[in-house]
Amino acid sequence: VQLQASGGGLVETGDSLRLSCAASGRTFSSVSIGWFRQAPGKEREFVGYITWSGNTYYADSVKDRFTISRNNAKKTVYVQMNSLKPEDTAVYYCAVLSAGAVTATSSYTYWGQGTLVTVSS
Repeated sequence: VQLQASGGGLVETGDSLRLSCAASGRTFSSVSIGWFRQAPGKEREFVGYITWSGNTYYADSVKDRFTISRNNAKKTVYVQMNSLKPEDTAVYYCAVLSAGAVTATSSYTYWGQGTLVTVSS
């Protein structure tokens, strides 16, 4: 599986943005996909993930603002980001969950190129 994140951009506080993670490969519908983000000078952190069956789990920092969904026919996972804050500014990445804790970067493989989200105050 190869992943490519897109949809980032410059928005203002309170705005919404939807990121996409497009996948190639025949096994997409059977994998769980995670979203992470990395702000300048900080470690990559867990945002949320979606299982192959559509169950989701989010970091506390984005819960109730971000929603992850998937369209297996389009081999794409989305994250709808609402009520954006300056602290959401980061490069956002998607990756395939391989094994282990869903919040740990080490549990993921096939990282896509990130997409930059900048939220101005």
